[in-house]
Amino acid sequence: MTQPIEEKKNAPARRGPSRLHPGHARSLARHRAVQALYQWQVAGQNVSDIDSQFVTEHDMKKADVAYFQELLHQVPAHLDELDAQFAFLLDRPIPELDPVERAILRIGVYELKFRLEIPYRVIINESVDLAKVFGADQSHKYVNGILDKVARKLRATEMQMRAGPKGG
Repeated sequence: MTQPIEEKKNAPARRGPSRLHPGHARSLARHRAVQALYQWQVAGQNVSDIDSQFVTEHDMKKADVAYFQELLHQVPAHLDELDAQFAFLLDRPIPELDPVERAILRIGVYELKFRLEIPYRVIINESVDLAKVFGADQSHKYVNGILDKVARKLRATEMQMRAGPKGG
């Protein structure tokens, strides 16, 4: 079994239990999904086995378990479709991406494409936060740049509405 990726020591502080916000459970689900998808990518384990392992062996009390499971099962199910949304934006082939960045990008693109009720800015911010927690020193900038370009394509209407009318 592959060792799970760990949070960096200088990662941004997470809010304590007394300051939970409504999206906190979903943030924790994304957090665990990055770890689980990393494990799937690196070890090639069965997604259902990873799902069972995470639900029983990791602290999931405050996480949105259903959302974690959606990400864990749906990202691999839509892999080719998701990768096609960002492969042409990369400076290297997808298999050469750091597995952490690859997992974060795939989650972000999945949410941009299939979870239209989540604002694109939330998705990008959450992905950047995950890259700060799990990724290399500058990976958050890389993730931000790629997902911003994907959002311009997948969420063009939403971005135009946020920008408001042009002119006066």
